[in-house]
Amino acid sequence: MPGSAARILITERQQKVLQDIAHSRTAPLHLTQRAPIILLAFERTDNQDIAAEIDLNRNSVGVWRRRWAAAWDRLTIIECTGTHADLRRAIEAVLSDEPRPGNPGKFTPEQITQILALACEPPSKSGRPITHWTGHELADEAQKRGIVESISATQVNRYLNEAKLQPHRSRYWLNAKEKDPQKFQEKVQAVCDCYLEAPRLYEKEDTHTVSTDEMTGIQALERIAATLPMQPGRVERREFEYERHGTLTLIANFHVVTGQLVAATLGPTRTEENFVAHVAQTVATDPGASWVFVVDNLNIHCSEGLARWVAKTCDIEQELGKKGEMGILHSQATRQEFLSDRSHRIRFLYLPKHTSWLNQIEIVFGTIARKVIRRGSFSSVADLREKLMSFIEYFNEVFAKPFRWTFTGRPLTT
Repeated sequence: MPGSAARILITERQQKVLQDIAHSRTAPLHLTQRAPIILLAFERTDNQDIAAEIDLNRNSVGVWRRRWAAAWDRLTIIECTGTHADLRRAIEAVLSDEPRPGNPGKFTPEQITQILALACEPPSKSGRPITHWTGHELADEAQKRGIVESISATQVNRYLNEAKLQPHRSRYWLNAKEKDPQKFQEKVQAVCDCYLEAPRLYEKEDTHTVSTDEMTGIQALERIAATLPMQPGRVERREFEYERHGTLTLIANFHVVTGQLVAATLGPTRTEENFVAHVAQTVATDPGASWVFVVDNLNIHCSEGLARWVAKTCDIEQELGKKGEMGILHSQATRQEFLSDRSHRIRFLYLPKHTSWLNQIEIVFGTIARKVIRRGSFSSVADLREKLMSFIEYFNEVFAKPFRWTFTGRPLTT
């Protein structure tokens, strides 16, 4: 009967979620088809017109209108008390089919649990010379172990998907080398305090704090054919093959307070002499000021040459000793201690090992990789150098701003 269709109510947040689902390229088809039903129904479109637009029968449109109307109060409570993700999951549940009756499962919960436990074992434990499981190999191994009499790879993959196990995927991670948790915490705290203290030192004590590191092996790759620009319905296309013209190393400083890249150095190598020259070049931009360099533990960052240069530049008359034998120059540890001395006008703050995430310059290197290198084509090393220097100037004019460093060295608490 006309006028008997369920009345549809939608909040702004619910409407935004429904629009995102309707236009999603990754959401399941049933969701992208049903979300527009609710949006059109909210606009008071008749079921018959909705059915014609969605290519669905009128009765199905009515079902989903009624389903939404019945769930709306519950969705509103979730919207007020939960996160955006909670709301989206709840809306997707409303627009999904309810479990249907059917034949009882062929496999018991114990068998399924054993299959999932098998997926979490390294394949080498089963005598298989592979690095990770596939559904086919898991099905075969489950049968060999007598977990099940027979099972298809498709069924195994279904169980893996439900359990959110992805043996085909992996991610790199790097564990910090510092074995003493208290010592590690102190080093992390020192770096964070340095960043937080930098604005005051810059304004009150004429001290520059810079985050410094090297971006090595930047390749001058030239595509053998021109890149084709994007067009409606077609993304930009880059030639796969390329010619190599050599590499460059970028040594850069990110000024923690101004957000600019200061006195960048481009050259073919990253040696002790290169780094000392870079530090000298950086200090020369404001020779009367004090400088704090935040660096990692690379050997050239605490070399004999750097210690001698700092001693000479800061007029330190202390006996330095001899490398490998005695004094300040004896070892990397003694040189780091000397170069970290807070009484020096030029000093270095060393990150804990394997904590590059604490070095702000790494964020800038990521920007350079994305905006210049990854999709670039360079006819020579000189061309690469020119484009990198042009981007650094562009970065200082357009992007330069300090990072809002909120990490204090302690775990975040709620």
